[in-house]
Amino acid sequence: MCIHQLNLLAASNNLPISNFLGKQHPIEAHHLSSICDIMEKAMVNGDTCIIRCILVVFQVVFKFFFSPQTERNRDIVRRSGLLLWQLLMAPRDQICSEIQKEVCLAISSGLNILYPGEAEINNLLKLVLTEGENRNSGLSQLRDVILTNLAEQLQNNRFGSEDDDHYRLNDELLHYILKIVVRESCVLITKCQTVSKDDFQRLLSTVPAASSCLRYLMAVQNHLLSNTVLIKPDDNDDSDSSLQGETLKVQELKTSILSLATQILTGCDEVLEMLQQVTTALINSDISDREQRLKGLEQITKATMLGHLLPVLLTSLMHPNLQTLTMADALMPQLVQLVLYTSQTALLLKTQSPVFSELNSSPSCAPEQKGKQLPDERMLEEKEEPGFLTGLKIPAPWAAGKTVETVHPVRDNYKFKETVHIPGARCLYLRFDNRCSSQYDYDKLVIYAGPSTNSRKVAEYGGNTLGYGSRSVLGTGWPKDLVKVEGDTVTFSFEMRSGREHNTPDKAMWGFACTVRAQESSEDVSGGLPFLVDLALGLSVLACSMLRILYNGPEITKDEETCQELLRSKLLQRCQWQVEANGVISPALTPSPSPLPLTIEEDREFTYPSDVLVPPVGHYFDLPRIRLPPGIMIKLREISGRARPQFRPSIK
Repeated sequence: MCIHQLNLLAASNNLPISNFLGKQHPIEAHHLSSICDIMEKAMVNGDTCIIRCILVVFQVVFKFFFSPQTERNRDIVRRSGLLLWQLLMAPRDQICSEIQKEVCLAISSGLNILYPGEAEINNLLKLVLTEGENRNSGLSQLRDVILTNLAEQLQNNRFGSEDDDHYRLNDELLHYILKIVVRESCVLITKCQTVSKDDFQRLLSTVPAASSCLRYLMAVQNHLLSNTVLIKPDDNDDSDSSLQGETLKVQELKTSILSLATQILTGCDEVLEMLQQVTTALINSDISDREQRLKGLEQITKATMLGHLLPVLLTSLMHPNLQTLTMADALMPQLVQLVLYTSQTALLLKTQSPVFSELNSSPSCAPEQKGKQLPDERMLEEKEEPGFLTGLKIPAPWAAGKTVETVHPVRDNYKFKETVHIPGARCLYLRFDNRCSSQYDYDKLVIYAGPSTNSRKVAEYGGNTLGYGSRSVLGTGWPKDLVKVEGDTVTFSFEMRSGREHNTPDKAMWGFACTVRAQESSEDVSGGLPFLVDLALGLSVLACSMLRILYNGPEITKDEETCQELLRSKLLQRCQWQVEANGVISPALTPSPSPLPLTIEEDREFTYPSDVLVPPVGHYFDLPRIRLPPGIMIKLREISGRARPQFRPSIK
């Protein structure tokens, strides 16, 4: 099949043959008609070899050599499309799987030629998505090939480009794809309970393999999220779009992400509900390999949309560009439901682990101590319910340590400076590599306990004991033991001041390498957390972040920031405000019906009674008077020339 090899080579854009094929003139209509004649004759005779060859020819022709611009060309295209569709829909006993695969590749290669309009492509995709698994296996195979090609194209495409709408399907088709992914995930989880022991072992060896529908959803999600995360607001842009906060492109991205995230979270809700049912059924069953199935259930879950889509979505939604009030208001109900499902399922699996059983049985060793308690003490004793985190140690991000090092070997005039900050650490522990060295002792490393070189100096190291350069070290030499630095921040500053001598080897100018940890000994974080526990924690963190956004409400606008002093004014607090029909707030022209105090204390806020906006009877009313400080009153009297009224006692 040398023509098949030619097609594979042409698919690579980096090879010269692809450029050569791309420059060829389009094939004439009568040549394509002759190809169709050969195909029809081969189909009548049942010659599978010629059929496969012509199918590969179709793939090359559709990709490089044909442009259906004239009416005759369109007729030939319709004829070739009917032939391909006839082969695709043929019964399984009349066509082999290899020919069916080549038919799908031919249709996918000529998708824009066989179906030139957007409506025609959408109708084809709707057909293969809705009827792919019911009517014919060829439709499902065609669906997989088309979605795989679209996913690959979408990963290399930029958001907002001309081809973006072509590779990114509409919401209706995405909904169909999501339904297939949810069904595939639920079927995969259900197999953990229904298949035999041998089939379950074979199932474990095939995961995590993503289906074509799942791969396309992953491509769409990564396409949208990566473009959103990489957008950086321009602080120097004073245009109208910048004053409104977001450009049209960002708004379109966020709208698309919100729609996709809503559908994905809804689908994950269904999958988690099925996972909880299967977990409960396995726990209550009496099959011989129950423990193995429960352990393998987590691995199977990673192969579903819970493992391929949800973790990436949760991480991206924590980005500042997506931490918006609109996003929090729309996703919060689904996040709460997912937190409940994941934590409950994680707890169910946790109860079956040996660690959890030991923790539950450990309090039984002290019955005598409990018996000595008074009755009141036993009544007041709180019994904490075990959760899905019981017995698990959450690894800190810095548990494995952070390595700080220079280039090896260091060069002339080399300078190095780096600051390590571990939030919440009381002190930091530094462990140096035993190869640390510099040519002279004044080619040194200085360590500071703080964020800059102006902080407190902790120690300095330099030189070597290898017999080169200074043939000595600074102070006691490079440390062999841990170096303790108080605080959560340490700064390293290294400078190579000397020039390298001709006889100095690399090992005498190795530089330094140091590992910074918040604990004296490193933690073993290789295992990590169980998948469902990690998922529940991630959902909880995102839900708390969204709750904080909902609690804070809309962000303060620039107009509100500018008018803060006016809003704090006690003089304006005397005014009565009413909302007019057009939504504008203006001072009320009617007096207050409620009795108001004659004075307002300057150091306290004044609030009107709740019925202040009820229209009162009358035209005049007494406004409350603000009591000014004595100093201001004295100056006002001096300026006005009016003396303070004297109090005269009444004469009886």
